[in-house]
Amino acid sequence: MKRPTGTPKRTGRSPVAEKRTTQPPAETAKGGVRRHGAKPARRGNPVMRAIAGAVGLVWRIVWGSAWRLAMVFLLILGAATAYYYSGLPEPEDLFDARARGSVTMLDHEGRVFAWRGETFGTVTSDKIAPVLREAVIATEDRRFYGHLGISPRGIASAVRINMAEGRGPLEGNGGSTITQQVAKLLCLGDSFDPIRWKNEAEFEADCRVGSIWRKVKEVPFAFALEAKYSKDDILNIYMNRSYLGAGARGFEAASQRYFNKPAAEVTPAEAAMLAGLLKAPSYFAPTANLQRSQDRANLILGLMAEQGYLTDSEVAEAKAQPARLSQAAAARAGGYFADWVMEAGPGFLTSETTEDVTIKTTFDQRIQRAAERALQRVFDEKVKDGSKAEAAVVVMSADGAVRAMIGGRDTTVNGAFNRAIQAKRQTGSSFKPFVYAAALEAGHSPSDIVRDGPLSIRIPGGRPWSPQNYTRRFYGDVTLTNALKQSLNTATIRLQEAVGRDAVRQIAHDFGIVSNLTTSPSLGLGASEATLLELTGAYAGIRNGGTSVAPYGLVELNIKGDEQPLMGQMGGMGERVISQRAAGQLIYMMQQVIDSGTGTRAKLGSRPAAGKTGTTSSYRDAWFVGFTEQYVTGVWMGYDDNTPLQGVTGGGLPAEIWQAVMTEIHDGLPELPLSTVSPDGSGIIMSSGEGTPRVVTSGSADDPLAAALAGVMDGVANQRRAEAEGGRVITAPTEMQGTAPQTPASSNSASSDDALSRALNGILGGN
Repeated sequence: MKRPTGTPKRTGRSPVAEKRTTQPPAETAKGGVRRHGAKPARRGNPVMRAIAGAVGLVWRIVWGSAWRLAMVFLLILGAATAYYYSGLPEPEDLFDARARGSVTMLDHEGRVFAWRGETFGTVTSDKIAPVLREAVIATEDRRFYGHLGISPRGIASAVRINMAEGRGPLEGNGGSTITQQVAKLLCLGDSFDPIRWKNEAEFEADCRVGSIWRKVKEVPFAFALEAKYSKDDILNIYMNRSYLGAGARGFEAASQRYFNKPAAEVTPAEAAMLAGLLKAPSYFAPTANLQRSQDRANLILGLMAEQGYLTDSEVAEAKAQPARLSQAAAARAGGYFADWVMEAGPGFLTSETTEDVTIKTTFDQRIQRAAERALQRVFDEKVKDGSKAEAAVVVMSADGAVRAMIGGRDTTVNGAFNRAIQAKRQTGSSFKPFVYAAALEAGHSPSDIVRDGPLSIRIPGGRPWSPQNYTRRFYGDVTLTNALKQSLNTATIRLQEAVGRDAVRQIAHDFGIVSNLTTSPSLGLGASEATLLELTGAYAGIRNGGTSVAPYGLVELNIKGDEQPLMGQMGGMGERVISQRAAGQLIYMMQQVIDSGTGTRAKLGSRPAAGKTGTTSSYRDAWFVGFTEQYVTGVWMGYDDNTPLQGVTGGGLPAEIWQAVMTEIHDGLPELPLSTVSPDGSGIIMSSGEGTPRVVTSGSADDPLAAALAGVMDGVANQRRAEAEGGRVITAPTEMQGTAPQTPASSNSASSDDALSRALNGILGGN
C-alpha cells in the first residue's frame, strides 16, 4: 500500500519532544524510582543544622550592624573633624597661649637677671637648631612624619606599659602623638574664660585631665589639625606652646632662660636637656636640680642615637660636656629684689600685665653675689648648725638706688617672704641717730654735755618709766658723741626730752621711716617698728648730707619692642631734712661708733665708715646699719617667730655680717673719705682713714664771703675750744607729766654767738 504523502497531521506528542523531556527517574531512599515533583530528603544531624543556621543568622546580623555602625561612626568622626577644622585659625595665631604677659628685668648694666610671669619667644621649626627639632621628635613621637594624627601602635604600647606597672590603662604613659599633644595644648579649641575658671593654671590643669571622653575627642581634633596644617606647622605650635619650667613657655624662651642663647644655637647636649623637660617641666628643670636634668638629657641622647640622629662619637662628646646653666640662671640672684620691684610698680604693668614688659633696674649682680657669699660665710662660721635664725641685707647708693637685697638665708627662692621689706621689727638703738640729728639741727654740738644717770618719766595712766643702759651702769656727764658712740640709753632719752619728741618723730619720718612712730618716751630707744629697707634708706639720707631719699629699684619700664618708656625712675633724692652741717657732724659721731664704740666689729681696716648698732630690749632683733662713701648697707638678724636671740647684739653678728658684706662689695674700690663736720662746727672734715683729717670750708680762699664766713667760724671754734671738754650742758627735766616739751631746752652756756654761728652754719650748709 502506498504511503500517503504531505505533511502528516500531529495528533499526539512529538517523539522528539518526548525524547527531550525524558529524564531519568529519581531514586527513592530505598533505591527505587522517586516520583516526579517529590522534595529531596535532608541530610545530616538536625542539631548541627540548627547550630549552623543560628551562626549564619548571627553573622548576617553582626555584619549588617557592623558596617552600618561603621558608617555612622565615620559620619560622626567626619562631622566632628569638619567642625573642629572650621574653627582652627592660622597656625601663627596659636603660638602664644598666655593670657598674661611677662616681665623681664635688666640690671644696671642692661643684662637680664630675673623674669616674672611666663616668658615667651616665637620660633619656627626651620629657624631652630636641627638637633633640637630632632631631639623633640625622638623623644615624643618618632613616627611623627608618618601618621595621620594618631598612632594605634603607640596607644596600645602605652596601655600595655601602664597595665604592667599596676596603673590604669590611661594613667601614666598616654601614647599620644605630637599632634594629639597639640590638641591637648589647645584644649580642644576651648579658650580661657575668667568667669568660669579662677585662674589660667586651673584651666590648663582641666585641659590635661586624661579621661576616656577627652581621649575620644582628641581623635577628630587631631585629624582636623592634620587636615588643616602641615607637619611643620603642627611642630611649630607644639614647640611654641609647650611649658618648659621656670616660667618659660616655648623652646626659644627656655633656651634664653637656661642658656642665655637663642634656640638656633643650642648644642646637642642642650637640645637633649630641653627636650627632656617635656615629660615633667618643673621636676626636670635645671634650675631645680641640674644633675637630674643632665641625667634626663643623657637618656634623650641615647634615643637620638638609636634613631640615627646622632653618631656614637657625638653622643659621647655631649655626655662628656653636659649642658650647664648660664651664669645668670645658675646664680638665681636677685629673687627678693625682683619681687620687690614687681610689688613697687603698678600692677597693670607688672604682676597683671597683658603685655611683655622689660624693666631696667638699679640691681648690681656683682654686689648681690658678694653679699650672698659674705652672709653664707658668717653663718657657716659663726652660727651653729640647725639654727633657724634669719637675716636680711640691703645695699644701696646714697641716692636710694638699691643695688642688692637679701630677704632671707635662702637666696634662691622667688615669691618667698622678704624680710627686708615685709618684716616690720623694732629698731632698737639703730633709731638713736635720729634723736641726735634733731639735737644737732636744733643747734647743739657733738661736744655738748648730757647727763647719763638714773631717769624716771611718768606715763599718764601708767607706772613711771625708767630706762636702763645695756651695761646697767651710768657714766655721768658725757658728750653727745660719747653718748651715741657707747649707745647710752638714759643720755639719749634726756636729749630727746630736751629737743622734743615731736622734733625727733618729724625728722625720722622725713628721712623715710614711714611706719607709725610711737609718741611715748621710748621712741628714742627704737620702740617703734620699721623695715630694713626703710631704715637703710633713712641712713642714706644722713650719708648724702641730710637730704631724704626714697629707695628705688625701677629705672625704666618699656613694653617689649617699644623704644619709648612708659615709666621712668621711681624714687631717688627728696627734700632736705637737716642741714649739711648737722649731717656732717652726725656722720662724724657715727664714725666714732665704728672706730671705738659699740660697732668696732664692723671696722673696714683703713677705709672710713660710719654706722650704728641696734638691739631691742627683748633681744628679738639685732641691727647694724652704716655706710662708706660708696655704699649704704643695712643688716637685720632675728627669728621669724620672735624667739629671743641668744647672746646676739647689733654689735655682734650683725656687725660682722655688715663688715663681711662691705668688705666683699668694696673689693677693688678706692678708699674714699667720708664728708664729716668737726665737733665744733668749724669746717668740713674730709676723713682720710688713719691719716690726719683735712679740714676745709665751703668756699674758696679767693672768695671774700667764704673767707669772712670762715673767719667767723674760726672765732666760734676758738670760743668753744676754750670751754671745757664738751662745752654746753644740755639740761632736761628728770620727770615729765604727759608729753615732753616740744622746744629745745636752754643751755647754761648759750650766747648770742651761738645764734650767729647757727645762722652762718646754715648758710654754709646750703639752708
